[in-house]
Amino acid sequence: MIHAAIDGSSLGNPGPSGWAWYVDDSCWAAGGWAYGTNNKGELQALIELLEATKHSEEPLLIYCDSRYVIDSCQKWIPQWKKRGWRTADNKTVKNLDQMKAIDLAVKGRDFTFQWVHGHTGHPLNDKADGFAHAAATAYQDGTPVARGPGFPRPVGAVEVPEGDPEPQDDTTDHNSPRPEVAEALSVTQPELDGFNGWDPGQASLSVDLTELTRELMGDEIQLDRERLSELLHPEFVAHLPEGAIRTKGSILARPASLMGTVHLDVYGSDRLADDVVLLRFRMEQNSQDFLCAVLWQRTQQMWQARFQHVAVVG
Repeated sequence: MIHAAIDGSSLGNPGPSGWAWYVDDSCWAAGGWAYGTNNKGELQALIELLEATKHSEEPLLIYCDSRYVIDSCQKWIPQWKKRGWRTADNKTVKNLDQMKAIDLAVKGRDFTFQWVHGHTGHPLNDKADGFAHAAATAYQDGTPVARGPGFPRPVGAVEVPEGDPEPQDDTTDHNSPRPEVAEALSVTQPELDGFNGWDPGQASLSVDLTELTRELMGDEIQLDRERLSELLHPEFVAHLPEGAIRTKGSILARPASLMGTVHLDVYGSDRLADDVVLLRFRMEQNSQDFLCAVLWQRTQQMWQARFQHVAVVG
């Protein structure tokens, strides 16, 4: 039998978040996101453990300090499925994508939960908690995440690199993204039909990305951390004046900084690939001029900023 602990961590809840599962010092994994919740971390730890051990025929004993995770698996998921993934009061199930992933991952698996008190000296739980917290801290600080060795693969198995899934952000009691946010995204993101034949000077795409850039650089986005997280790619990096470097995690962890009205004068937009566009522009903000560039990347039919460079004029 495989004995494993799972845990999640969030700094701010929501905020920079991490997940981890732990078997022993030679068999563990961790990851996270720049913006998430404790519950998402706990659920993702379970998903990752089930995925990592799917090739093993040994039963799993899972130590978990989250009643939310245990009750979701043992009680609620079967009931939600019968109601079309709706709660008893006909609301959308929270963290729906993760719940569906768990529902698929547990099929045919031999596993048992054992609830433990968190932070009480249980050796496996404490290790998982430590790695999850370290991952959340890394996303907050913009430093590399210690991802761990993972679970040993069978001899001859093909290794497939896996990145951390970018969760849909939830800022109110662990909800999935608000419907109005998803609807707004579908409207503001450029239509991509025929994108392979796009001319860098095509007005419609340039206007869409200009509007997204104006939103990204403006004050309003600083007060809407959920929307800011949506616009930033998980691997976002910004090179700012005076040598400052910011990542998505460090930006979301910093207090809102308001700079006043922004005026953009677009110099050009260059298609570097079918799903990558570089927008070059001059920006006037708070009576100061800057030369800027934002690299936009399309991910899952959505444009996100991947890189930003800002230089002071003069």
